[in-house]
Order: sequence, then structure tokens, then C-alpha cells
Amino acid sequence: MSVRRDERERPSRVYAPDFLTELFRNPLEPGYAAAAQRRRVDPPSRWHSRSARTVTVVVLVVLGFLLAVAYRQTMEDEPGRSQARSGLVTQVKERERETDELSARADELREEVGRQRDAALSGSAAARLRDLEAGTGLGRVRGDGVVVRLADAPGDADAVTGAGAGPPRVLYSDLQGVANALWSAGAEAISINGQRLTATSTIRSAGEAILVDFRPVTGPYEVSAIGPGSMKRRFEQSRNAALMREVAEKTGLSFGVREADDLTLPAAPEPQLRYAEPSDSPNASPSGDRSAGPGSTDSGTSPSPSGGGR
Repeated sequence: MSVRRDERERPSRVYAPDFLTELFRNPLEPGYAAAAQRRRVDPPSRWHSRSARTVTVVVLVVLGFLLAVAYRQTMEDEPGRSQARSGLVTQVKERERETDELSARADELREEVGRQRDAALSGSAAARLRDLEAGTGLGRVRGDGVVVRLADAPGDADAVTGAGAGPPRVLYSDLQGVANALWSAGAEAISINGQRLTATSTIRSAGEAILVDFRPVTGPYEVSAIGPGSMKRRFEQSRNAALMREVAEKTGLSFGVREADDLTLPAAPEPQLRYAEPSDSPNASPSGDRSAGPGSTDSGTSPSPSGGGR
């Protein structure tokens, strides 16, 4: 009998429920339950309910008035913005037309200068000068080569699964990498959308625009190169071509390489060269200085006009 009495007197162990069990058992917060109970026992007065509804109505009326004023102001300013936008578009188109006319006139004058120069020089000197112009990009060249085409991916990425996510636009570094790979593959002359590359050319970005020698180019981008017959095979085996193929598979960019016969690459504009001049200071020491003359070159300079990659 004593054993049974001890078992009855021993307190039973109580286990606290875990968080999920308590959450499903009592989904309502105790504070909310107490407030609901107080409202049932002591409902708010009619004056309090009317004042709350009045404040709500006043706030809604004020918000509606502000939205109406903002909409009216926006509609009144819209003609001015549209007129300013159309004026800017017109100015841009006029400047583009003037630039195209000046470029065409410059090409005509360049050809006229070339004819007058060939007439003044002997045959061998004129041929050597034409070869130098072709090598430096200051003369128009023709020949067989390769065309590398890059285009932006269509904007059809899946918002749910994320398929097609990634940079869908062609970057300036992509054009840099393609140009450098073509130089390495043996290209003798390269142009991007008709812009001839030289040893001083730059390929960079300004916002979302890509600039080649400070002139904008738009997609699709065609990098045309004139060179030996093995240039296409060597370019396709390059690291940059493999990288662009991988990027095209992942992001949907268009990347293609094809051979082209009888390409014509235009001449590049003549650069504005600046030359070093000796210092006027009598204390200047020429021992550690390197002066650059009109015909001097740096042995460490790469023949490619740009660098970089994705």
C-alpha cells in the first residue's frame, strides 16, 4: 500500500509543447484575443465610432484631392515635356545628318588628296606610301577575311524560373576581346560597324552606348577583319571565341563567325598627333627622360588597339 501511495503523491512531469504545436493550437496572439474580448464586453461608444469614420473620410478626401492636383499638374506639363523631347530629337537627327555629310566630304577630299599625291610622286614611292597607309589604317583596303557578328539577346527571360538570366547585352569588353583575338589570329585590318581600328583606337562604353574612337555603334555588331586564310580557324580556336560561345549559350547572345570574300574596310580618320617638346627649364636633366619623336615606337606596345574581356 505504501508503494502505491508514493506513486500517487509523485507529481507528474509536464512537457511544454514545441513552437509549431503551440502555433497551430493557438493561432491568435494573446494580446489580440484580450482586445477582442474587451470589445465584446465593453463595446466602443457611438461617438467614438462616428469620429473614427469621420477621420477616415477626411483622410480619403484629402488624398483624393492631392492625387487630382498631381494628375492635373502632370497633364499640364506634358505638352512642354513632349515639345522639349521632340526638339532634342530633331537636334540630334540634324547633328547626325551634318556629321554624315562632313564625313562624306572628308572622304572625297581624302581621295582627291590621294590622287594629287600619286600624281606628284613616282610609282614606287606612291606604292610604298599606300602600303604604309593600309598598315596604319589610314588607307582603304580590300581583301578576303572574316566577319564576326554579335547581337544582343532577346528580352524573353522567364521571371519565375530565371531561365535566360544574365547579361543579355553585348558589352564593350566583348568587342575588345574579339578585336584582340583577331589581331592575334593574323588580321591585317579590322573595322567595327564600318569604324576602322588603328593603333590608337579605343573601344569603351558611355552608359549603355558603345563607342569606337568616340563614335557610337549600335547592334548588331559586325567585326570585319582582312587577313590570311588561316585566320578563321585560329580565331575559332582562341580562348576568346570559346568564352563568347559559352556566354552565347548561357545568355542567348548571338555570336557567329563566317568567312567573307572581297571585304572593303574604310580608312580611319587622320589622328591628331602631339609631339613632346624640350623643356625650357635649365635644370631639366635629359638622363632619365625618354623623348618620343614622330617615328618612334615602343617595343612593348601591343599591335591590338584595345584590351579587356568579359
